[in-house]
Amino acid sequence: MNVGDRVRLLTGTEQGIVTRLLDNELVEVAIDNDFTIPVLRREVVVIAAEEGQSFTAVPTAYRPGKANQNPGRAPSKKDNTKRPAPVASNQGAAPAKAATPSLAEALAAVASSGPGAAKAKPTPTPTPQAAPKGVFLALVPQSPELLAVTLINNTEAEVLFTYGEETAGRPYRALAADKLAAKASSKALSFLHLKDFEAWPAAVVQLLPFRLNGDAAFEVLNKRQAFKATTFYSSKKPAPVIGKDAYLYQLDEKAATAIAPEKLAEEAPAATLKAEPTVDIQALKAQLTGDAPAKPAAVVAAVAPAPAKPVVAPPHEFDLHLEALRPNNTEELSNTAILRLQLDAFEDALSRALATNMHEIIFIHGLGNGTLRKEIHRQLSRNKDIKFFEDAQKGKFGYGATLVRLK
Repeated sequence: MNVGDRVRLLTGTEQGIVTRLLDNELVEVAIDNDFTIPVLRREVVVIAAEEGQSFTAVPTAYRPGKANQNPGRAPSKKDNTKRPAPVASNQGAAPAKAATPSLAEALAAVASSGPGAAKAKPTPTPTPQAAPKGVFLALVPQSPELLAVTLINNTEAEVLFTYGEETAGRPYRALAADKLAAKASSKALSFLHLKDFEAWPAAVVQLLPFRLNGDAAFEVLNKRQAFKATTFYSSKKPAPVIGKDAYLYQLDEKAATAIAPEKLAEEAPAATLKAEPTVDIQALKAQLTGDAPAKPAAVVAAVAPAPAKPVVAPPHEFDLHLEALRPNNTEELSNTAILRLQLDAFEDALSRALATNMHEIIFIHGLGNGTLRKEIHRQLSRNKDIKFFEDAQKGKFGYGATLVRLK
C-alpha cells in the first residue's frame, strides 16, 4: 500500500485515497476528497485498476437502421438495412427540383470563379509555446478539493532533492528524499485540502543538480515556499512533463551556483584535518628523566561540554485532549494533525517519565472513535521499559484513560 492508492473501507462502502502513511499499521485516507481520517491498514483494501474498467463499460446503443453489433443476439426480422433502395421511375414522375442557392452562396461562387478571385489563405496553425525550463513545485488537482504535491524537473540534468514541511507547531519535518531524473516528475510527496488552505504548511525543498561525468560541482539550492491566497489561484497553468493543469511554483529562479575548483581545493584540507592534542614539553621531559611521576597530565584535557538541561517529570495524570495541550489554540486542525499532536505529546511525556524514574503515569485520552487509545496501547505493548498497562479507574475516568506502570 502506497501514497496515492485508492482504497475501500472494509467496515463500510466509502472509498478514498491514501494521503499519508502514519506508521506500520496506520494510514491517512481522504474520504470523498472532503475530509481525512486515520484508519488501520487491516481495515482498508486497495482497489485494483481493472475494477473500474470492468464495471464502468458503457453498453452498446442500438439505433434503427444499424446492424446488430452484439454477436450473441439474433438480428431483428424487421431489419431492412440490407434491402436494395427503390429505383425511381422516369415515367410520370416529376423531375426533382434543384435546391436554390442563397444570395450569399451565389456571390461567393462568382467571386471564387472570377479571374480576379483571390486564392484562399490557409488558416495558420498556432505555434505551441515551449514549456518553461526549471524545477517546479506542482500542486496537481486530484479532485475539486484534493491536491497532490509533486516535483517536476523540466531540465536536462538530474536533481537530488529533499522535501519537508514547516508549521507553526513544528519547525521542520522531513518527508521525502530521492533523485529526480531529467524531464520527469516525482510521485506524490504529500496531499493538501483546499478547505484547510489557511492551515497549509510551508514546503521546504533542497535541490542539488547533478550531471554524470560533469565538469562542475554545484551548491545546494534551498527554497521555502509558503502559500498565499493572493497569488495561489493565479499560479494555475499547464504544467510541463505531466501535461496537466497544476498550481506551479518555480524553485530555481536563481540558478544553482557552480563551485570553483580552486575553492574545492582550499576547503578539502581544512575539512580533513583533525585537532591534535597539545603536549606540555617541559612536563614530558621531566617524566622521561625521572624527575616527575609518570602521569597522563602531559596532554592538556579537552574542554568539557556544557551540562545538559535537567529533565522535568510530567504530571502524574497527563491529559492528551487538544484543549489541554493547546489551551489558547484558535487554529482549526484536521483529524490527522490533531492525532499527530497527541501522539507527539504522549511520546514526550512517556520518555520524561522513564528518565525521571516515575513508577506510574496515567494518560487521559478520552473515548472518541478509539484510534488514539489503540495507538497508545500498541506503542506501550512494544516498549520493554513498561511493566504493564491497563484501563485507569473507571469510576473517575471511565474507559477514557490508561494507567501505565514503569519498571
